[in-house]
Amino acid sequence: MEIKVLGTGCANCSNTIALIEQVAKEKGVSISLSKVDDIKDIMSYRVMSLPGVVVDGKVVHAGGIPGRDKIESWF
Repeated sequence: MEIKVLGTGCANCSNTIALIEQVAKEKGVSISLSKVDDIKDIMSYRVMSLPGVVVDGKVVHAGGIPGRDKIESWF
């Protein structure tokens, strides 16, 4: 499972990464987690609110820190 967090380095982006890592570990799910901070790359996903989250090439979240329930639904 490949997960990308789109963002320019704000606290919400960092918190989103930490929360995704925590939920994946609790669920025992193996993920490849990366951060995309280049604005051109972010714009290629057509995300206007950050942070954004992309799971296996599909945008699943944009704007604010996703809730734990939402993250769990991705797994």
